[in-house]
Amino acid sequence: MADDPTGITLEQIAAEEAELHFALFDFDDAWRLGTMLVETARTRELPIAIDISRGGQQLFHAGLPGSAPDNDAWIARKIASVLRFGRSSMALSLERKLDGRTLAEVSFVDPQMFAAAGGCFPIHVDGAGIIGTVTVSGLPQVEDHRLVVATIRAFLASAAR
Repeated sequence: MADDPTGITLEQIAAEEAELHFALFDFDDAWRLGTMLVETARTRELPIAIDISRGGQQLFHAGLPGSAPDNDAWIARKIASVLRFGRSSMALSLERKLDGRTLAEVSFVDPQMFAAAGGCFPIHVDGAGIIGTVTVSGLPQVEDHRLVVATIRAFLASAAR
């Protein structure tokens, strides 16, 4: 399938979605994963907001220097999209880019409530399905996506030890 100009493909995103599953995900996991994201962002001086939610409850949120209230609005719209469509927001964005139609045109959703923009990844628990989301806003969408994916991958690797 065609590549996005940034070099990411739908096949790569689908592989990430299939790979990055949790055995369980609780409050302590949200804190550890959120803290990992904050540490990475601080080290790189990234102007982002971070959100981790489960079952409709926000378990972790941080706004780092350079982020703004607008980032929280983007986070809410990305979360709504991931929970509605069961895919990462980057997959939704790339599908829309390749198709040439907006999420609103294809799915009749309110663009003020939903966004197809990378940076939100589903928390998929084996045996339970998608139970929440990990979201970053503040960078270009592919960078938001890659930061979330890399941090989830590192979190899962550290939990497996």
